[in-house]
Amino acid sequence: MEVEINEGSVPPFYREVYEAICCKQEDHVQTDVFQRLLRKTDLPVAVQNQIAEHLDCKEGFLSKLTLYKALALIALAQKGKHPSPKLLENFTQEFPKPSLGDLQALRMQPASGNPLLLSQTLAELLDIDTVQVELIPEKKGLFLKHVEYEITSQRFQASVYRRYSDFDVFHELLLQRFAYRMVPALPPKRMLKGVLTSTTDREFIEGRRRALRRFVNLVARHPFFSEDGLIKIFLTFNGSDVQNKLRESFKTAGDEFMTCKIATRAKEYLPGDIQAKFSSSREMIRNIFNSFQKLRDQAERMAVRSVENATDLLMFGRELSALGSDTMPVQSWASTNKNTWGTMRQSLKGLSVEFALLADKAAQQGKREEDDVVEKLNLFLDLLQSYKDLCERHEKGVLHDHQRALQKYSVIKRQMMSATVQSKEQVSVDQLESRIVQQENAILTMELRNYFSLFCLHQETQLICTYLQITAHILGAFVNSQIQGHREMSVVWLDLQPKLSCLFGASNGMLPSPLTPQQGNWKPPNAFPN
Repeated sequence: MEVEINEGSVPPFYREVYEAICCKQEDHVQTDVFQRLLRKTDLPVAVQNQIAEHLDCKEGFLSKLTLYKALALIALAQKGKHPSPKLLENFTQEFPKPSLGDLQALRMQPASGNPLLLSQTLAELLDIDTVQVELIPEKKGLFLKHVEYEITSQRFQASVYRRYSDFDVFHELLLQRFAYRMVPALPPKRMLKGVLTSTTDREFIEGRRRALRRFVNLVARHPFFSEDGLIKIFLTFNGSDVQNKLRESFKTAGDEFMTCKIATRAKEYLPGDIQAKFSSSREMIRNIFNSFQKLRDQAERMAVRSVENATDLLMFGRELSALGSDTMPVQSWASTNKNTWGTMRQSLKGLSVEFALLADKAAQQGKREEDDVVEKLNLFLDLLQSYKDLCERHEKGVLHDHQRALQKYSVIKRQMMSATVQSKEQVSVDQLESRIVQQENAILTMELRNYFSLFCLHQETQLICTYLQITAHILGAFVNSQIQGHREMSVVWLDLQPKLSCLFGASNGMLPSPLTPQQGNWKPPNAFPN
């Protein structure tokens, strides 16, 4: 039974919230604005998802009565109730008032009612979902047949298993459904043969796992993809044939141009100089991409050096241990004090423990640099690359199709004029007239799609600019990793210093520093004779 909520059954506060966040031009509440409101409730993510599932917002917006229903569920959930339509059916008192914070702040969220403008901050985008992708190799006998991934969504509180081919179908359908949006590319697929033992194969599979994780997180956090049925099916469907389920979902939905209510009116929201803005933004983002690519390459080299440093420290310690383990006696004629080298050998053997610890700290430093810095740079680069791909699709797809339709229309018009002049049969003339009408309709559709493509490009450019704030996250992660790494290694070096006393015979465990030119009594060595 559908829950009946009307103007008279809700507190005045519900109407105030609606007036604050509704889109004045469309008389409804956009889904992304409602999601921001939902996050202000401080309810657990799982409860927020339960509330959203009980609402009718398939078309990208909430009606006034749907919002009232949502506010009632929020208020009851804040009182510890389990949100469900049945709870509303059995509620006989006046619905309680939800706690939403400052109402004035809510009034600022619809971005002046202009659907062209995005209002989400980077923190809000990152908060939409966090998806983990873990490797689960499936072995049959001694040979690896395929690789499976466990996909865990924090938002949907779901864990599913997917193969690369599932990602491939999902990616293909996303491109068809959202041809005018940034759809990140998938990492390459490579056939695996035999037992997975080589280092290169393991590195490839780990690199692909990381790339798939970046892909699915960018998709899950996209303000338009995140509310689409495709992403929910991919992250939650536990049936045997997820690929068929995805295809069925796409067939019922169609592409974004067909389902977006303002698609045919996109031109109304675009600035007059949209082509100039597009060219300027494209050039700016190309330059940003090049700079971030160089930053990523430098960060990768630093991470590799940390790992190489770990290996060198470990080998250095092992060589000291090998030197200290030498049992060859020192001949009396070779040493004035034969006990000195024996004592030093015992000390050298013990130093391998500290050097192993130093190697471990350096390896941890390399992993932090890879996970916290390089991976964030790769995430942003994946997004920037998807923007470049989108610009190419716009030029080679929509614009090219539009120009081709115009050329075809011109040919048919010339044929029509020729048929009229030559007084051909009426049937031929009628057929040409029918083709002209069809071509005019096709051109009109192409023009509408071109403006909608520019509309989406404008929004995707805003999304890139929002993600630029990730630079602060990257720099913060880089600085923190360096501080932590140097602090941890300095502790081990300081612990190592006193153990050198038996080697140098000094109370402080260190030899005096060699004289330098700054110490005054240093003299340059004599020059070699001619």
